[in-house]
Amino acid sequence: MQHHKLATIEDVAAIAGVSIATVSRAINEPTKVADETRRRVTEAIARTGYTTNAMARSLRMRRSNMILILAPDVGDPNFSNILVGLETEASKRGYGVLIGNTQNDATRETDYLRFISSNQADGLILFTGHLPYGFGQEGAEARLPPMVAVNEPVSNSDVPFVGVDNFEGSRVATEHLISQGHRRIAFIGHSTSKAVNILREKGYRAALEGHGITVDPRLILDGDGTTESGRAATEHMFVRDVLPTAFFCVNDATALGVIISLNARRYDLPREFSVMGFDDISFASFVTPSLTTMKQPRLKIGEEAMDLLLALLAGEKPKQNEVLLRAELIVRNSVARASRD
Repeated sequence: MQHHKLATIEDVAAIAGVSIATVSRAINEPTKVADETRRRVTEAIARTGYTTNAMARSLRMRRSNMILILAPDVGDPNFSNILVGLETEASKRGYGVLIGNTQNDATRETDYLRFISSNQADGLILFTGHLPYGFGQEGAEARLPPMVAVNEPVSNSDVPFVGVDNFEGSRVATEHLISQGHRRIAFIGHSTSKAVNILREKGYRAALEGHGITVDPRLILDGDGTTESGRAATEHMFVRDVLPTAFFCVNDATALGVIISLNARRYDLPREFSVMGFDDISFASFVTPSLTTMKQPRLKIGEEAMDLLLALLAGEKPKQNEVLLRAELIVRNSVARASRD
């Protein structure tokens, strides 16, 4: 029986046509090696059977210089610009990112977490609003990697959060409608489970109460943040014949549904109804009328979140567990002075 000697790093270097030091960097600090060089080293490792040694070294180093991002929907209009901020800050610090599109599927999420357990990723950015499946169970705390939540906080946890100040932004949005003479302001997006919706409704309520306006529960309707939920909520109001003069929507997608419903009924917007959104996603300036909304500082959110995560990876304690950035009022054409009470 023929025995093959164990492949060495010298064998890998010879086949890849690079120095031993370059092979070592490609294994331990891959972001500091040119893509083509890293590809040649990877192919040489596969050809020589040096893979086991390389993985053992990686596990000893316990550093991959990669960050895993878990997102329930990469098609979310808020995702791409936050991702740019995350990638920009990671790149500055010699890190790369891996994106796991979980589609709210526990099995897919667990599959992506193998990057953590196999030491192919050092930390987690969570867009999901919950701890990774399996990590919240008894005895699993020791396996928790450094994590930072963005977009939606992880309730009942110590996971640091970086995002927009949803309460304050919604208060400002509602006060803008009040400043235009509106007193009957609907809120579309009530939820008992989504933290973002809950905070935005609280901001809406606080603004009304701060101006001595009684909160009318008939003007608060459920909404899951989709365009269809905005359209359905508006139709429901007309069926019940309980009409506001303005709609404050939990996000821009909901506002689009409200505008679609009102346009279909041939109302003159914003003369007869004003509509306010939140987020300032890409289509907000292109609908008719163009949408007045609150702009999320998405690039900054991504940069701050990655900066915080890399500080955690370096063993630093966060100065604060919650970083809230201010939303900016963007005035366009969907809000006008109230023409009636």
